[in-house]
Amino acid sequence: MLRPGGGAKHSHLDIIWDLGQYKQPLPTGFPEDQSYQTFLQDHCFRKTTSSGLFPPPCPGAQTTQLLVEPPWRPAVLWDRVTLTCQGSGTAGATTWYKDGQRWWSEAPDNFTVTDSGTYTCYRRGTGFSPTVRVLNDPLVLQVPARLLLEGDTVTLRCRWQQDLSVTGVRFYSGDEEVSRSSSGTELSLSPLQLNHSGHYRCGGLVDSGLSWSRKCQESVPVTVTVHVPVANATITPSPPAHQVHTGDPVTLRCSVQVGSAPVTFIWLHNRQEVARGPILELGDVDVGHSGTYQCVATNQLGQNRRHVFRALSPELALEVTLGSPWVTVAAGVSGSLLFLLVAVIVGWHQCHRLGG
Repeated sequence: MLRPGGGAKHSHLDIIWDLGQYKQPLPTGFPEDQSYQTFLQDHCFRKTTSSGLFPPPCPGAQTTQLLVEPPWRPAVLWDRVTLTCQGSGTAGATTWYKDGQRWWSEAPDNFTVTDSGTYTCYRRGTGFSPTVRVLNDPLVLQVPARLLLEGDTVTLRCRWQQDLSVTGVRFYSGDEEVSRSSSGTELSLSPLQLNHSGHYRCGGLVDSGLSWSRKCQESVPVTVTVHVPVANATITPSPPAHQVHTGDPVTLRCSVQVGSAPVTFIWLHNRQEVARGPILELGDVDVGHSGTYQCVATNQLGQNRRHVFRALSPELALEVTLGSPWVTVAAGVSGSLLFLLVAVIVGWHQCHRLGG
C-alpha cells in the first residue's frame, strides 16, 4: 500500500537534556569531581541509592516521538514529507495510525507520506506518539516543528500550492490582524515572548489563473505555544537566620524566577537527595540537620514533556548549635539568689521589729 521512504534527518535542539545527553555545562554550584558531574544523569536514568526515590521521566527515554521532515507543522503534501517513529521496541515493529484508525501494522519506522491526514505511531515499549497533520489545502500557515522557547528567533510562513498565485497576504493572531504585505509571506515573532502564544492564521487573494476563480481564502489556524525553561532557583529559610539552635522549627522554601508550569523540586542535603516538593519541613532541628542544602527545580516541556530543563539553587549553609546551657544555669542561679535575698530581708525585718 505504501512505499517506505528514506530515513529522516533530525538535528536535536540545543537544550540541557535531549535523548538523555547532557548538552550544556553544569550550572554553578556543582562540584568538579566526576561523581557529581553525573548527578543529573543519575537522577534521570536510575534510582538513587542514597534516598531510594525514583526520578521523573527521562527526556526521550519514556516516550515515543514522531519526527517530521521537513521540520514544519502542519506538514504539506506538496513537500516530500517523511515521518519517522522513534521509541523502544523491536525495529520494524511500528504500528501506524491515520485519522484515528489503525492503518499499517508491523511497519517500517519511517515512510514518505502520500495522503493527507493526521498521523501517529505506536511502539510497544513506549506507547503512542504525538500526532502530525499533513495537509493538502490551497493555503497553509506553518510553524517550526520544534520546542518554542522564550527569546527564540521564530518565523511563521504562509505557503500555497505551486499552481496558485496569492497576493495581499495577511497574518492574524486570534481575530486581530498583525501584519499585511503585498509580497511578503513570512511573519517574524522574534524575539519570542510569552504573549506571542496563541492561534495564528494567514489569508490572501488566491488566483488559480482563471479570472472568475479569484477569491479570498484563509489557512486553518495553527497554535503557537511559548515555553519558558526554569531558571534562577533560590532557597528561602524560615527563620531567615542561617545559624539556629537545636529544637528550633526550620522550614526551607524553593522557588524559581521563571519557568513554565508544572515545576517540580528535589531537595539535596549535603548533595544527597532527601525530599521532593517546593517546601522542606525540617521540624525541630538537631545537629544532624547541619550542612548544605540545595534544591533542583525541573520543568518538562513540549509534546510528551520530552525536553527537560533543570535549575540548581546556590548552596544554603545551615548550622545547628546546641541550646546554650548557660541560659538555664543563669536563670536558676538568679532565682536562687532572689530567694535568698528575700529571706534575708524578711529575717532582718523581723529582727528589727523584735529589737524595737
